[in-house]
Amino acid sequence: MKAYLDSLAAYRDRRIFLILLLGFSSGLPLLLVLSTLSARLRDAGLSTGTIGLFAYVLAPYSFKFAWAPLVDRLPLPGLTRLLGRRRSWLLVTQAGLILSITLLAMADPVAGTAGLAVAALAVAFFSASQDIVVDAWRVEVLPEEKLGAGAAVVVIGYRLGMFAAGAGALFLADRIGWTDTYLVMALLVLVGCLAALLAPEPAVTPAPAPAGSAGGWHSWIEQGVVAPFADFFQRRGLAVACVILAFISLYKASDVMLTLMANPFYLDLGFTKTDIAEVSGTFGLFVGLFGGVLGGALAFRLGLLPALLVSGILQGASNLAFAVLAVTGPVKWAFYLAILVENLTGGMGTAVFVAYLSSLCTVHFTATQYALLTSFMQLFAKFAVVPASGFIAEALGWPGFFILSAVFALPGLLLVLWLRRRVAVADRAAPPALPVSSG
Repeated sequence: MKAYLDSLAAYRDRRIFLILLLGFSSGLPLLLVLSTLSARLRDAGLSTGTIGLFAYVLAPYSFKFAWAPLVDRLPLPGLTRLLGRRRSWLLVTQAGLILSITLLAMADPVAGTAGLAVAALAVAFFSASQDIVVDAWRVEVLPEEKLGAGAAVVVIGYRLGMFAAGAGALFLADRIGWTDTYLVMALLVLVGCLAALLAPEPAVTPAPAPAGSAGGWHSWIEQGVVAPFADFFQRRGLAVACVILAFISLYKASDVMLTLMANPFYLDLGFTKTDIAEVSGTFGLFVGLFGGVLGGALAFRLGLLPALLVSGILQGASNLAFAVLAVTGPVKWAFYLAILVENLTGGMGTAVFVAYLSSLCTVHFTATQYALLTSFMQLFAKFAVVPASGFIAEALGWPGFFILSAVFALPGLLLVLWLRRRVAVADRAAPPALPVSSG
């Protein structure tokens, strides 16, 4: 018990509290360009087809690795000398978030749809850039024994930020309107600004370029992108590596198909924004957290690939609960049931999926490879499935849309089966391990 209580002392560290605030600032912008924005667009009368096309504003989250070396090493004139490398970039990205969220608040979804899309793209860009700095600062500022506490707290902060931008924004929109709601969200970024001003600058300098490197841009690209990708392909072989990347892009296709369509669906059924905040934004958040715990237990019990198969089947099947809701109409118990099933299985699938991605990383390239893999994650789904989701809903109607979305789980499941068989073949072909000598 004493050892357990001693381990909790890590949470009394002032830096851990600042990580909580920065986690909040990281989680806040995401839903403002996802489900909350889709609710705003549907409220304004835009078609589901148009709403689906807003998936393209998520591009910065998928390609943030391209400018990560710049954010990592480029000094900002004046600010870097005054505040340090990490803190100066934190404040610049947060200032960009405040400005872009304000522009998003003022944009007219009907008369200025293009301007609203540009503002949403800017929010996603500054959000993805802030994530790069927050992750780097968190790892560099904490000693190794407190990294676990830092990781736990940043997730809590991130979820709280998502809660504010999801359930909180929907609740406010029913009372003060969308423009004022988004202005409130812009002000909430000041939480992260306060943390950046109070944060200590890590005593870490960029690693020197390897011997023989040309330096400059060439060195950044070589170390940040080329070497981690080369290692990933060399260790597995081209065929297996390509299948893994295809699997990463497709695994949650059935899940992400609902990304921009869920809130328009609820509004079309007749639920209010307050109903959505209560059931999807609040109840769904906590169910998703519990699902993550179950997913971790499932991975531990079955192993990663079997757990991916089980949770993938459940994820796809859970979409059928929304087809039932589409038939029942605005019945509260059916809404709760659909959210329960979807968030529970989605949380399980996400936990197992993140564990699998982590297992793919080499110790020498952990941070970079994980950033690259998460950038590649759901790439096909984000840029093909999600943008088309609105047109599919218009063509099939809501029940047909959800039935088809369940079918989208099949490609990822087939790739899991292929990977399981490949691993089994490799295990049989491997020479038996030599006995370990007791002497």
